[in-house]
Amino acid sequence: MGADEVQLDDKAKRMRDLLSSFYSPDPSISSTGITSAKFASLDDINSSQFDPDQYMNILVHKSNMEGLLQRHVEMAAEIKNLDTDLQMLVYENYNKFISATDTIKRMKSNISGMEINMEQLLDKIMSVQSRSDNVNTSLFDKREHIEKLHRTCNLLRKVQFIYDLPDRLGKCIKSEAYADAVRFYIGAMPIFKAYGDSSFQDCKKASEEAITNVIKNLQGKLFSDSELIQVRAESAVLLKQLDFPVNNLKAKLLEKLEQSITDIRLSPEEINNGSGDLSPSASAHKAATHEFMEAVRALLVIFPDSEKQLVKLSQDLVTKSFAIAEEYVKTRIQPADLLGVLGVVWNDVLLIDEVLPEAALSNHSLQAANVVVKLYVRSAFSHLLQDISDSFLQVLKKDGAAQYSLEAVLGASTKAVLQGGMNVLLDFRKILDDDSEILVRLRELFVDLVQEGFQDFFRQLEDQFLLFSGRNSSSAIQVHGLAEGPIVEKAFPGLVLVLAQLSAFIEQTVIPKITEEIAASFSGGSVKGYESRPAFVPGEICRKFRSAGEKFLHLYINMRTQRISLILKKRFTTPNWVKHKEPREVHMFVDFFLQELEVIGNEVKQILPQGIRKHRRTDSNGSSVSSRSNPLREEKLGRSNTQRARSQLLETHLAKLFKQKVEIFTKIEYTQESVLTTIVKFCLKSVQEFVRLQTFNRSGFQQIQLDVQFLRNPLREIVEDEAAVDFLLDEVIVATAERCLDPIPLEPPILDKLVQVKLAKTKEQNTTISS
Repeated sequence: MGADEVQLDDKAKRMRDLLSSFYSPDPSISSTGITSAKFASLDDINSSQFDPDQYMNILVHKSNMEGLLQRHVEMAAEIKNLDTDLQMLVYENYNKFISATDTIKRMKSNISGMEINMEQLLDKIMSVQSRSDNVNTSLFDKREHIEKLHRTCNLLRKVQFIYDLPDRLGKCIKSEAYADAVRFYIGAMPIFKAYGDSSFQDCKKASEEAITNVIKNLQGKLFSDSELIQVRAESAVLLKQLDFPVNNLKAKLLEKLEQSITDIRLSPEEINNGSGDLSPSASAHKAATHEFMEAVRALLVIFPDSEKQLVKLSQDLVTKSFAIAEEYVKTRIQPADLLGVLGVVWNDVLLIDEVLPEAALSNHSLQAANVVVKLYVRSAFSHLLQDISDSFLQVLKKDGAAQYSLEAVLGASTKAVLQGGMNVLLDFRKILDDDSEILVRLRELFVDLVQEGFQDFFRQLEDQFLLFSGRNSSSAIQVHGLAEGPIVEKAFPGLVLVLAQLSAFIEQTVIPKITEEIAASFSGGSVKGYESRPAFVPGEICRKFRSAGEKFLHLYINMRTQRISLILKKRFTTPNWVKHKEPREVHMFVDFFLQELEVIGNEVKQILPQGIRKHRRTDSNGSSVSSRSNPLREEKLGRSNTQRARSQLLETHLAKLFKQKVEIFTKIEYTQESVLTTIVKFCLKSVQEFVRLQTFNRSGFQQIQLDVQFLRNPLREIVEDEAAVDFLLDEVIVATAERCLDPIPLEPPILDKLVQVKLAKTKEQNTTISS
């Protein structure tokens, strides 16, 4: 296959050389060029210098008989192929020659009649040309005369305009058409320069007098405070056209323009009229701003080098508008009010950018709008915080010192926190959904501001709660305008309890709802970048209010316990227990103690939910889990001498080592029973400590025994952990016995009789009070 392809390539080359030599204008040159380029030897069969003898000698010398026969066969085939190719070439050229001959014949037949037509056309053209020459010759004189008359008419018209110019200027002055007067005078200036000292001397003088009046009037308008700034700018343009030196007027015009900024007043309160149309105030502001920008446009034409001053004045105008907006958003406004103010100011910015693109007020305005939006968000949260504080304290202020409803305080506070927070989010959503250009460009920033605002708001709310909680109670309430004295003393512990429940409500209800709404509508916000800390962290806020609620609950318990402890301290430190008389009835301190617990119970019932009682027992004489069972205690207390009583006391101490452990102080829950139980435990523990500081005789010991026995049933009714209370009551008895000189208890019948007497007396008093 490779050998066949080489033979075909050689054949094609020889064919091309043959055809080239055939069609070449100079065959000798073509053949010489080809052979010199391709073949340099005389034995080349395709060369014009081919020598057959030499070729045969070389071929016979190099080849054997088989090679010669093979070469013979090849040359015969090549000769045959060349003959065929030449024959085909001749046939093809013959067809082309025949086609060319036919084409030439057709052309001759087609143009045979064209010579006659061309001669006729030439005769007609010559005839038209001769007639045209005759017409031009006959009308030449008249045309010259008409052109001369036309030039004379134009000249007369100009002369008439010059003569009429003084009158025209006078009419323009009367009608205050100073622009026409300047245009007429400038049009006549070339003629006055050429002929003003000869032919038109009087007209020039009269016109100059008239134009002097025009200049005076224009100067008057330029410096008149009653004229609009646009009119003054037009006057300056006309004076400049009259070659009047107006450069010294630049400072005065800029000063006038600066003064006009004070007349452009933005009245945010009057912008929104409740309808979709612009209010009269907004329309007036828009018209004043448009007039200001027209004046700026005119000054740019008059004084192109005043661009920097005009840019500064425009920035001052926008800065002034944003400063007014900043003061406005500090008040309590609606979202539509903010949108209206920002829309008006942004329209001013777009108008200024149209006239002064170099001012680039868009970026400057975005920074100012950023400040306005920040102030609005901050103001919204500040007013929400104020509303919550007012709702928290307004009930007390309204109901007075004698009576107030903690339930009403809690209801108003929870509504203010939850509903107020959702309303603020709704207002923010209206702003976020607005499609105005300035708010679209501030959208991500606004999302960040809302999230940061809620984070800071809850922190401030926690601080406000701490202020109300009693660290500085009087000043806290006085700050918000409530009365001093009795209200603070009586209402404050209840308010602390309200704060505890309100903190729990914020943690469990408010923050989840706020978080859900923020995730649905205010997610995103990437101004600070993804590496920064999230703006709103609900987990942190929940931890803060959970901790605050626990603090408030402990504070309430401590406050109530301290008040009761004062009664208990007075009870145990005032009498001389060594000389105490035999007990006749339950001491009145028990009534005070139960009354305080009743007040506490009323407060917790208004605020806290009911819990589940535990350690419930039917035994009314002691704790089932305490090691001090009734038989043991009665046996001990029933002995008749001191030695046996002290021996029994030793047995009691030994029994404490093997008793089942009772958990006294447990975690405080947000329930009525948990709070009351904790307060009772603290009070009984205080009684135990007070008892240990005293020394009792037999009667004093029996008085304590009677008081404790009477307290058992009322305390069991209000606490959730009866076992712990019974244990603490037993501890009081034991501690009194330890401090008694002769610890012989009352006999059970006598003890029960005194208790029943007290119960009957209490029931009678309650019946009298109710009737």
